Amino acid sequence: MQASSLRCVRAWLLGPSAPLGMVRTTRLVATTTVTSQEEVRHPDFAREFRGREEGFPCLNKHPKDAAGVTGAYGETLGGHQLFQHRDKFHFKHGGVIPELYLAYETWGQLNQERNNAILLHTGLSGSSHAKSHKDSPSKGWWEKFIGPSCALDTNRFFVVCSNLVGGCYGSIGPSSINPLTGREYAMSFPLVTIEDMVHAQFLLLDRLGVGRLHAAVGASLGGMQSLMAAAIYPERVGRVVSISACVRTHPSSIAMRYVQRRILMADPNWNNGRYYGKTFPRMGMQHAREVGTITYRSGPEWAMRFGHKRAHPDSPPDFCPDFEIERYLEYQGEKFSTSYDPNSLLYISKAMDLFDMGDGFPSLQEGVARVQCPVLILGVNSDILFPVEQQRLTAELLREGGNARTTFYELNSIYGHDTFMLDLNNVGAAVKGHLESELNSNH
Repeated sequence: MQASSLRCVRAWLLGPSAPLGMVRTTRLVATTTVTSQEEVRHPDFAREFRGREEGFPCLNKHPKDAAGVTGAYGETLGGHQLFQHRDKFHFKHGGVIPELYLAYETWGQLNQERNNAILLHTGLSGSSHAKSHKDSPSKGWWEKFIGPSCALDTNRFFVVCSNLVGGCYGSIGPSSINPLTGREYAMSFPLVTIEDMVHAQFLLLDRLGVGRLHAAVGASLGGMQSLMAAAIYPERVGRVVSISACVRTHPSSIAMRYVQRRILMADPNWNNGRYYGKTFPRMGMQHAREVGTITYRSGPEWAMRFGHKRAHPDSPPDFCPDFEIERYLEYQGEKFSTSYDPNSLLYISKAMDLFDMGDGFPSLQEGVARVQCPVLILGVNSDILFPVEQQRLTAELLREGGNARTTFYELNSIYGHDTFMLDLNNVGAAVKGHLESELNSNH
């Protein structure tokens, strides 16, 4: 262990003035003197016991029998357009639905040559609303990265973003009505993969008259999609931006999402996915999101932001949210709990777990080698959900597969996986440079 690390540990445990070699010890000595059997005192526990009040207000916030609680995700932000594919859509793992529809939004103008389109792929819970516009003035999830002279410059590019197949913000998914039964698909909806998401998006591009994309851009799940788009539609993708993603899902990421799904499914109100019109599985969603939030940020940020501070230091400690970090997790969980469809969370998170660009190929390298357009890979050194080693491996596999036009940057940030939404300067500058660079492949 380096000296600086030792000093930090010493300051944390012993205080800044303690010498490096000092170890605090406490010796407890118990002595009992009994002069005679008559002097032994037996305590009256009925009078001397003092415990805590048996109350858990945090568990009573949302009563389990709160009938009528529903998700608010159906109340979409509005302002999106709807692409409808009036034909069967086949899924990778064998499912078929009688029709497909996707919610989408656009910014900028498609040029006369129809070669300036950028497909922006969303993350797990993202809607098509990446940027505000006249029909929907609320801020989007990538608001500052899209617009005139921004990373995705709408003076130059036509930006398209859709809600995913399997989602709940206007696109077809488990909460949609199956026209053959008149009921929600729920868990009868076919299993979704990232390939399915990409195939659906390219049907949308066909409708928009976009033959070849200038670029496919995405972060997290979106970064998986952008790589997959270039792999299965190599002739239609001019370049790729993949941020905080991977080419094969890591077991640690699978483990975290598995726990989230189990927490959600353990909520009795989930009811095997048939909660529509009934009691909403709010607690399951809240606690699943709390676990997810732990993976989105980083320990260094939380140490600076929350430290070991309790929310109410003058009150006795309690088993409900007591530390500031606990209250933050509770807030994030509550905010998300009714804003997204629980079944969509199951489907989209499972699609992330299934992602493997080597699937169907003799090796992962051969699967990745399908991507031969210019690629920008960004990773963050504090990301625990998609550790930067995964982005470094992606770049190495691309180069080993013959793609010499691969650029990899490792970003130094304390914000973990969410850096792609927060670091406008570094992420925005790298993305803008890659999208606007004059590459020989486009001449």
